[in-house]
Amino acid sequence: MSWANLSRNLILAYQSFGVVYGDLSTSPLYVFRSTLEGKLQKHHDEETIFGAFSLIFWTLTFIPLLKYVFILLSADDNGEGGTFALYSLLCRHAKFNLLPNQQAADEELSSYKYGPSSQSATSSPLKRFLERHKRLRTALLVVVLFGTCMVIGDGVLTPAISVLSSVSGIRTTERKFTDGVLVLLACVILIGLFALQHFGTHKVAFMFAPIVIVWLVSIFSVGLYNTIYWNPKIVCALSPHYIFKFFIQTGKDGWISLGGILLCITGTEAMFADLGHFTALSIRLAFAFVIYPCLVVQYMGQAAFLSKNPNSVNNTFYDSIPEPVYWPVFVIATLAAIVGSQAVITATFSIIKQCHALGCFPRVKVVHTSKHICGQIYIPEINWILMILTLAITIGFQDTTLIGHAYGLACMTVMLVTTFLMALVIIFVWQKSVLLATVFLLFFWVIEGVYLSAAFTKVPQGGWVPLVLSFIFMVVMYVWHYGTRRKYSFDLHNKVSLKWLLGLGPSLGIVRVPGIGLIYSELATGVPAIFSHFVTNLPAFHKVLVFVCVKSVPVPYVSPDERFLIGRVCPRPYRMYRCIVRYGYKDIQRDDGDFENQLIQSIAEFIQMEAVEPQFSSSESSSLDGRMAVISTRSLESTSTLIVSEHEDVSMDFSIPSSKSVTLRSLQSLYDDESPQVRRRRVRFQLPNNLGMDPAVREELLDLIQAKEAGVAYIMGHSYVKARKSASFLKKLVIDIGYSFLRKNCRGPAVALNIPHISLIEVGMIYYV
Repeated sequence: MSWANLSRNLILAYQSFGVVYGDLSTSPLYVFRSTLEGKLQKHHDEETIFGAFSLIFWTLTFIPLLKYVFILLSADDNGEGGTFALYSLLCRHAKFNLLPNQQAADEELSSYKYGPSSQSATSSPLKRFLERHKRLRTALLVVVLFGTCMVIGDGVLTPAISVLSSVSGIRTTERKFTDGVLVLLACVILIGLFALQHFGTHKVAFMFAPIVIVWLVSIFSVGLYNTIYWNPKIVCALSPHYIFKFFIQTGKDGWISLGGILLCITGTEAMFADLGHFTALSIRLAFAFVIYPCLVVQYMGQAAFLSKNPNSVNNTFYDSIPEPVYWPVFVIATLAAIVGSQAVITATFSIIKQCHALGCFPRVKVVHTSKHICGQIYIPEINWILMILTLAITIGFQDTTLIGHAYGLACMTVMLVTTFLMALVIIFVWQKSVLLATVFLLFFWVIEGVYLSAAFTKVPQGGWVPLVLSFIFMVVMYVWHYGTRRKYSFDLHNKVSLKWLLGLGPSLGIVRVPGIGLIYSELATGVPAIFSHFVTNLPAFHKVLVFVCVKSVPVPYVSPDERFLIGRVCPRPYRMYRCIVRYGYKDIQRDDGDFENQLIQSIAEFIQMEAVEPQFSSSESSSLDGRMAVISTRSLESTSTLIVSEHEDVSMDFSIPSSKSVTLRSLQSLYDDESPQVRRRRVRFQLPNNLGMDPAVREELLDLIQAKEAGVAYIMGHSYVKARKSASFLKKLVIDIGYSFLRKNCRGPAVALNIPHISLIEVGMIYYV
């Protein structure tokens, strides 16, 4: 524990107040009101209020403190948290993964081995049972998606309840404000909040953290004052004995009121979901030493005030503020409640990015907002969808109690899913006994199950909202996942036969022209069908062919040293290679313009390595689709195979530098006119004067360099996915309408992969799945 490490964690803990804890710390605004209104109106005596406080205290202790801070924050995936991080951990320690193009080489990644070794757990009967039944693995994915959709539901409901509850405080002094005026004010604030998101978590956190800290100091001071001034005996209610007395006295009404009590832990999931933006230690420090004591003292003060003023239930928080400090606390409360929604908006961005990487969400634009912390992102499309849904709920309900019913149900469902996944992590990742996992599962499921059962009674009064939102998002996710899997399956079953390629000879029966052709496909092995489609329709192809597969692996980040897997397709005279580019589910695919150069360098390194290391060349005879090697791309200059020289070139050099075609030259000049400010770094490769180099290797490297000088073309399939005529009505509905609609309205694969438009060739393909 160095001083530098501690100071970094303290700075991150400070930032976490503005991002993670805004929602959790503003719960005192509405918890007592939601709990004691309705069925408990005839029980406004001291015993009931003491019991309600005791319930709040023990709920805060068991769920945020014990479950999240002490247990769940230890189950990170290379520093990442959230529902998908737990699922990714499970996929690596057991074969639960439904991602299609995984390879044994992925298991050699350094971040793949995070956590205990899984060797000793191989004989687990439970593990074998789950791996054998695909339906159980699909059910696990559905559970994960359901939990994820509820987090997105939180992202819609949190801003609505936080902002509406803050502006309704004006009613305490200004009675003339109507519901319409309050809703209009809330909508203006919400639009401003979502408009701020593009600045990124880092800037938002530094702006919002001081507000939350002042708010926490305020509620702690007011809570302490109220405890001492109104009823110091409230300290006795820390004993769980008062919980039993509460239920004996209130019966069924007390159980229904739990739907209000659970609002004291809303926003807890953000502690785990936002872990990638901070560190586990910083979040633990912030919660254990600041958030937890402040919240307990504030709830204690409100309960002490209510025990002597039971008629103030409708506006407990604002009525309990001493008059001299009313306006300063009101202003801070309003600002803090606005900040409260930031936590879940941030978590929603993180979770959508993870869903997309694991093949469960359509392609969206992901903007990286921090140079220092990799997890801090902004997704414009999701931001505006969240804003529209939040405004619809605010205008539609116009009542914090009804939104609270929806909110409580969404939060509790997420916690239930997280507990279930954590129990599996205890067994398969931590390799503890099934008994320990069962004790963990039953202990927290009993607590959460009781709360969820109370929340379900509120479904007709607003609780239906998260269920409908989750259903819509879940349909989108599952349709995309299903369509992607079927498309990959079609590619896999329609691969080009290598014997057919070998039969054509090194020229492939066509003219091989100078240049490099990068053929993009989702296949990690074999030759895709688009290649044969292209070859049979065009009489010429590039001299050097590279089959490129950009894929996600179930780890958060892949080191640049391990990103490229290079191999050979067919014998050496064919000049055909394979490159697999691997990204983690939190990696950002940056457009740094260096991909082509890294690729050439990697292939050159592979050619040299193959000549030196006998296992690569010997594998050529045994396997036509040869062995793959991990090639480090740490720096271009460090390569010993090629001499690299570079200079800046203002003219855009996209594959047609010496073209005699008038049409292509005019296209080039048009492109230059549109983007004159772009300065492109040109890299030239040369062979060193190494007399000892194998002539065949030298010839192959020269061909590679000459092909690079001639230009690079990107070939992709422009695919149309349709259901077979014999398919069921449901499958036709999912593929022909659902999946086709999502593909047409999401970002194109060429844009997502940062492929220069002027060098792109698209090959039309119809997939009948």
